Amino acid sequence: MKTDGQTTKKPAQKTLYAQLLARSLFVLAVLLLLIGGFQYFLMRNFLYQNQAETLEAQFRSLPPFLIEEWRSEQSDLPRTLPQRSAPSELEDEESAFSENANVDEGAAEPGAAGDGNNPERREFLLGGLSLAAVDPNGEIDDLNAQYGVPAPRLSEQDYSLLREKVLQPARKVNYVLASDADGTEQLVVLRPAGGFGSGGMPMLQIGIPTGPLTAILWRQLAIFAGLSMLALAGGFALYRPVLRRSLSPLARMVETVKVMDAGRLSERFPAEQGQAEIDRLALSFNGMLERLEEAFAAEKESQERMRRFIADASHELRTPLTSIRGFLEVLLRGSRISEEQLRAALRSMHGESERMTKLVEDLLMLVKLDRRPEWQRVPFSPEKLLRELESHLRMLAGQRHIRLDTQQAETVSVSGDPDKLKQVVLNLFANAVQHTDPQQGEILLAIRFRGQQALIEVRDNGPGIAPDMQRKVFERFYRGDESRSRRSGGAGLGLAISLAIAEAHEGTLELDSVPGEGSTFRLVLPII
Repeated sequence: MKTDGQTTKKPAQKTLYAQLLARSLFVLAVLLLLIGGFQYFLMRNFLYQNQAETLEAQFRSLPPFLIEEWRSEQSDLPRTLPQRSAPSELEDEESAFSENANVDEGAAEPGAAGDGNNPERREFLLGGLSLAAVDPNGEIDDLNAQYGVPAPRLSEQDYSLLREKVLQPARKVNYVLASDADGTEQLVVLRPAGGFGSGGMPMLQIGIPTGPLTAILWRQLAIFAGLSMLALAGGFALYRPVLRRSLSPLARMVETVKVMDAGRLSERFPAEQGQAEIDRLALSFNGMLERLEEAFAAEKESQERMRRFIADASHELRTPLTSIRGFLEVLLRGSRISEEQLRAALRSMHGESERMTKLVEDLLMLVKLDRRPEWQRVPFSPEKLLRELESHLRMLAGQRHIRLDTQQAETVSVSGDPDKLKQVVLNLFANAVQHTDPQQGEILLAIRFRGQQALIEVRDNGPGIAPDMQRKVFERFYRGDESRSRRSGGAGLGLAISLAIAEAHEGTLELDSVPGEGSTFRLVLPII
């Protein structure tokens, strides 16, 4: 396409194969992204909860006197623990801590004054952790700033919430995330220093930096991302041949459509290819091709009928015109024409002009009937219609024997234009007159019934019509006996006009004929 001297190219159209492949991979990528995000948050909560439970279990049996010693150390107040004459539960707990710390056999005995402030033991117990004592009145002592990391300070609301939850029996370990003075994020757990029911003992605030946990999460997320990329690459490699194979029936249909033209409309697509959507598309295409084939056939038949109609009409009009022209040439000779010859010529020209006028009127009638005219329709009795035509029909029949059978038809009514239906009966009767012997001919007009239909029959004892000709008698300009003169046989439009009038009344014309025995024409009309 050119615009202002410049050529613009149409944007490249994406194929269905490319669009399906791209959209399928996009959907797969979105699903993997959602799974990765869900896995990240699920694993994050699991790791944080597990770490909180580990911290809580690690400091569950921490002796209260150690907390007091560490608090005393922080306040620079010398504190000596009282001597105990017998081992107590606290000494047993301190012994457990000594064993876990792998203390040498020469170390001081548990319970000795100042033993909890051993730097090596304290660094072993609290290395990398934060530990603070929170009094009921809200005072906070950082007990491990020099051996671990500084303890973060929570808000009063967080302390109150954690204190309420931690004192509940059969509780779930709760934690919060807070940042210390250095900006390091920590996972913080709160628990009673002396266990449940410790009364006025302070609460222990235990924290651990979340950096190692976050590193684990990102490492797992990176592994999942790598696996997702491999899954996308594998999906791309495997989905391409599967998609191409799935679209192969559609590709074959496209190739078939490309090579199909108006001369090959008889071809059809296979309707069972194993895919419901493709099968429905094939059925739709086959239906469309059938309609196109019928439309082309109807158009071809219409053109052929129009060509034949024009040829027949021209032939029918040329005969009277040629006759009139011949008589006029004779008349132009002047003195050589006698009065008797002049009268004969004028009568012939008058007859040809009437025949030509009748032909033109019939053609105009056919044109009007092709347009489906709306006539004023009234109810009337078929029996009354035949009685009104009886005198006219007997005059047309001449010496032929005419019989009317209208028994049990007085109470039946049909709807239509009586004048047009009279024309149909006259055309059928005139056709019977033309095909029966003037002396031995017999014509029967009868009214019969078939369900909700009234049948007006015109039966003759003429030569009949051959089976291969019966379908053509209602065609325009058709004459069964081509040797019959046009002067006596007409133009072959009577039955065509009669059929068109019958169909305009929601009826039809039927023909039963046996060669050598006669013919029966029926005008079929619905009963009201």
